[in-house]
Amino acid sequence: ISLLSEDQFLCSICLDVFTDPVSTPCGHNFCKNCISEHWDINVPCECPNCKKRFKRRPVLQVNTFITEMVSCFRESEQQRASREVPCDVCTGTKLKALKSCLVCLVSYCETHLQPHLTVSGLKRHQLINPVENLEGRMCMKHDKLLELFCKDDQRCVCMLCTISDHKQHEVVPLKDECEERKAELEETEAELQWMIQDAIKRKQAEAVKAIKSKHTLIEKQAEGFIKELEQEIIELKKKSAELQQLSLSEDHLHLLQKLPSLNAAPPTMNWTEVRVRSPSYEGIFRAASAPLLEMFKIELKKLLPKTELKTAQQFAEDVNLDPDTAHPELILSADGKKVHHGNVRKKLPDNPKRFSTALCVVGKQVISTGRFYFEVQVKGKTQWVIGVAKESINRKGPLNIDPQNGYWTLGLRRENEYYAAAYRLYSKSQPEKVGVFVDFEEGLVLFYDVDAANLIYAFTGCCFTERLLPLFCPSFNQGGKNSAPLNICPVNHPSSHYPSSLSTACSYSPVSPIGM
Repeated sequence: ISLLSEDQFLCSICLDVFTDPVSTPCGHNFCKNCISEHWDINVPCECPNCKKRFKRRPVLQVNTFITEMVSCFRESEQQRASREVPCDVCTGTKLKALKSCLVCLVSYCETHLQPHLTVSGLKRHQLINPVENLEGRMCMKHDKLLELFCKDDQRCVCMLCTISDHKQHEVVPLKDECEERKAELEETEAELQWMIQDAIKRKQAEAVKAIKSKHTLIEKQAEGFIKELEQEIIELKKKSAELQQLSLSEDHLHLLQKLPSLNAAPPTMNWTEVRVRSPSYEGIFRAASAPLLEMFKIELKKLLPKTELKTAQQFAEDVNLDPDTAHPELILSADGKKVHHGNVRKKLPDNPKRFSTALCVVGKQVISTGRFYFEVQVKGKTQWVIGVAKESINRKGPLNIDPQNGYWTLGLRRENEYYAAAYRLYSKSQPEKVGVFVDFEEGLVLFYDVDAANLIYAFTGCCFTERLLPLFCPSFNQGGKNSAPLNICPVNHPSSHYPSSLSTACSYSPVSPIGM
């Protein structure tokens, strides 16, 4: 620390000693708040020092090395400030010294320093900020100032040492050695920072690769299983039709000979426990379908989100925007289905339910039990947030979007950066219509890409302690770039090719959060 000056601990933005120092990928250091606020205002993100531009806003890492150095520097400065060096010339009460002379080896107060500022002979003396133990700066052998550094012996020496004990050694001015040590320190710091960033990137890449690999395998297994089940259902329907025809005939033996497919069970699951005790079509089909339906329900919950979306859509509700809650700059359609930013703040009554800071509006429909589903078209937008929130959220200040604060949301920033609350998602596609499903009792909030029928993200294990409301934030107009509205769409119920009993039997179990 004694080799470093205060300049090396200053943030280039606030020009003060670092507070919570963090490093950018290019190796420069800033106060955490300074660089965060700088990037909040300046888009796209770039380093204020080297002007390197980043495609995505970097994740700032705390620089523990600089943090420790700053802590030591502050402690050193406090100790130095609290320890005043007395004037060596004063008699009686000693005044505070302003300078120390390396030639006289004496510290002087303002009054006794004057000769060194006016007398020509004394003006050539080297003055430094007041320090104690001036004798420690002198060579014990030659009684000369230690103003050189011997690289061979790694020690400070005087001029006479270079012509005696250190004659053949490499000797440099003490100031040059100090500057070299500073440069080495900065280089080491940059190298450490690069190593940290590289390790983080590698771990992130490994995690994404593992998730994608597992997800692909699950989808392939699910698709194969669904095809097998579809074929089994076709065989069961064929068998049931023949059984129904058999039940209407009196000549069972003749019909049995005419319908050879009835002589053996279809090549599906294990039917050894099935007993045909009645010619009734419904009874036989129900008995034969029971193990199939049970397995289908279990496997479907684990594997394929496409079928989950079809089930979720059965709980669709007609959601309407509540104009009494809309921020004054938002424009709602007459039917209460669309909302966009209008740039102009309207004069509206400031009731307790209205958002005054965040560009938000909530739906009129309350979610307090059971299951709830709605769809929102986000096509053409570059920034938005949709989801559900607790009815009691603060509507008079900035939003802190996080499940702990009562928000379960999906959002888009900067055209292609998707977030589930504060979690960044890695997206291969850009959904044009998003489905939102809530299971109040199970503590689930699921988001779907409706057109692709893919699960985007799942909040699981939620504990809903109060009523929820649909939440919509179309974000700023951005000069027309984000002028498209959020549009609450009518849900098109798909005509599932599975038996109707499957849809009602299929329930939701918690799933792990996954990227898009």
